[in-house]
Amino acid sequence: MTSPAKFKKDKEIIAEYDTQVKEIRAQLTEQMKCLDQQCELRVQLLQDLQDFFRKKAEIEMDYSRNLEKLAERFLAKTRSTKDQQFKKDQNVLSPVNCWNLLLNQVKRESRDHTTLSDIYLNNIIPRFVQVSEDSGRLFKKSKEVGQQLQDDLMKVLNELYSVMKTYHMYNADSISAQSKLKEAEKQEEKQIGKSVKQEDRQTPRSPDSSSNVRIEEKHVRRSSVKKIEKMKEKRQAKYTENKLKAIKARNEYLLALEATNASVFKYYIHDLSDLIDCCDLGYHASLNRALRTFLSAELNLEQSKHEGLDAIENAVENLDATSDKQRLMEMYNSVFCPPMKFEFQPHMGDMASQLCAQQPVQSELVQRCQQLQSRLSTLKIENEEVKKTMEATLQTIQDIVTVEDFDVSDCFQYSNSMESVKSTVSETFMSKPSIAKRRANQQETEQFYFTKMKEYLEGRNLITKLQAKHDLLQKTLGESQRTDCSLARRSSTVRKQDSSQAIPLVVESCIRFISRHGLQHEGIFRVSGSQVEVNDIKNAFERGEDPLAGDQNDHDMDSIAGVLKLYFRGLEHPLFPKDIFHDLMACVTMDNLQERALHIRKVLLVLPKTTLIIMRYLFAFLNHLSQFSEENMMDPYNLAICFGPSLMSVPEGHDQVSCQAHVNELIKTIIIQHENIFPNSRELEGPVYSRGGSTEDYCDSPHGETTSAEDSTQDVATEHHTSDDECEPIEAIAKFDYVGRTARELSFKKGASLLLYQRASDDWWEGRHNGIDGLIPHQYIVVQDTLIS
Repeated sequence: MTSPAKFKKDKEIIAEYDTQVKEIRAQLTEQMKCLDQQCELRVQLLQDLQDFFRKKAEIEMDYSRNLEKLAERFLAKTRSTKDQQFKKDQNVLSPVNCWNLLLNQVKRESRDHTTLSDIYLNNIIPRFVQVSEDSGRLFKKSKEVGQQLQDDLMKVLNELYSVMKTYHMYNADSISAQSKLKEAEKQEEKQIGKSVKQEDRQTPRSPDSSSNVRIEEKHVRRSSVKKIEKMKEKRQAKYTENKLKAIKARNEYLLALEATNASVFKYYIHDLSDLIDCCDLGYHASLNRALRTFLSAELNLEQSKHEGLDAIENAVENLDATSDKQRLMEMYNSVFCPPMKFEFQPHMGDMASQLCAQQPVQSELVQRCQQLQSRLSTLKIENEEVKKTMEATLQTIQDIVTVEDFDVSDCFQYSNSMESVKSTVSETFMSKPSIAKRRANQQETEQFYFTKMKEYLEGRNLITKLQAKHDLLQKTLGESQRTDCSLARRSSTVRKQDSSQAIPLVVESCIRFISRHGLQHEGIFRVSGSQVEVNDIKNAFERGEDPLAGDQNDHDMDSIAGVLKLYFRGLEHPLFPKDIFHDLMACVTMDNLQERALHIRKVLLVLPKTTLIIMRYLFAFLNHLSQFSEENMMDPYNLAICFGPSLMSVPEGHDQVSCQAHVNELIKTIIIQHENIFPNSRELEGPVYSRGGSTEDYCDSPHGETTSAEDSTQDVATEHHTSDDECEPIEAIAKFDYVGRTARELSFKKGASLLLYQRASDDWWEGRHNGIDGLIPHQYIVVQDTLIS
């Protein structure tokens, strides 16, 4: 039998085990609850995402509809007949282009937000629904697996409990058998001791009568000892058996204990992690895909918006008042085109349509012409000063209206306090006090500008009228005949050219003007000129006049270049006939430049003599112009791009793009190789372009850019010596102070005595002051010889 202490200890061990098992069972229950809670949170999160994107889709759709209404509201205004004319014309005004792009951007944003709403409803929300369904299904299956794992773990714990109880039971039986064995051994030792003591006491007695009694007692003692020995042997066998069972039970218990600890460790360390992985299977990846769909949609929306904003920014950068003015005049050419000149309407058969310069009115006309000359000189100087003031005021207005106050990035620098945002906005350039001050300054400056502009326009109108009267009087009185030798020589040259008629007047005059003043003009032939001035110059040439005669440089260089291109483009038959188009295109395919030039020469030699002379003259000029490409940015290729479409048209039925590239290459080759392609003056008689810009020498303009200071000084000196032989110098007095703007222009004070050699142009004299030769402005002097003034 076990002692009460051992029994109590066994109960404590069982109770401790039961407590530990209960704790594990409670943990397992809480684990399931925790997973259930995570599943519920996940489902709620996915539901919130669906509700969020569903509401956001409604907002995006409402925003899209509002944008569509906004765009349609203003597009309806632009659908009128008048505005359709702007839309059909590719060269719309730059503000109209900005407005159209802005409306298109609104429509684009409307479409994009509709697309965004559709993506939310039909793509992203269904993804969240699928994720929710998949998560619920996977959690249910994972929970079943987790329950099975917990059942297996509890089964292992129960098995351990059973093995432990068996071990305790067998060990208790072993201890009990051991106690019984020890008790039997004690009885045996006690019985043997009694037998020895009795034999010692009965040894002296030897009577015969008592021998039988002793034998019988001895027999009884032996029988008792044998019984005890048998009981001992039985108890020894029982103990051995129970001991063996206890050892086996302990071994099974230890094995089960190790297996149970391993199972518990595996469940907590590995199985739970795998179980959570099963619950999360595909959840994060699916959520990632859904949210990346949202990001892709939003980023593409922003990209689309930025593309539209870039187009608007480009249009804003191209806001150009000058180009818009030209486009407007081109679109309404019939409106802005100058009317025909008023013709003389004779009265009662009076057919005289010219001024009468005969006596007795001749003296009056001469005096009137001189008065007009003096009056014009004063008016031009006064009007020039008004113009300078007007231009300075205009620059001030432009500085006011072009101030860079459009950066509002500071307004988007949000902080924790909304007050900082408000303060940032209130301190911007567009605050009310700043606006009021700017507006007041701007309006005051504008008023002054329009006052000066009105004064300038009135002065210019008066100058125009007086100048026309003066020119007619001068022409009638014969004062247009130049007394200086250089003008006579130049007039002789013009007469020679007019008589030859080999080079059209418009071609010769435009090339002469550009050669004098425009070789270094950036973008020549590439930049469009003023359409109004182009029309004026073109109409003057069509009337037989030469608006570019003389050395005045008051014409727009780009407009003159436009007139030259327009002449060749307007020819009824292109300069390069269509019947040699294919032969010339075959020449372009040759790689060797010299060989290509030789073949082009052979093709062109079949053309008429007059055509070859014009070609030789034109391409010699273009070659000369290309040598200033570092200044004018027009190398042979750029010139070929500008002149190719004007000189040679691509026949119908051909690829315009590829053929035009070949045409440009051909024109480039002719510009570079013009000396090897066209016959020289000995082979082909006719005008030849010289570096001066005409077929004869001429006096350079005071503002010309083609000659150096040394060449100019040499020219003045040469012409001075020539005039010494034929003309006498003229004295003049300075009316105003003048400061020379170039090395060729002389500086002098009011009242200074000047010596004039000859007229360089209508506005300039060649003369001397303080021993220095140079140019003297006509408007700043009074010529002593009134016949020449």
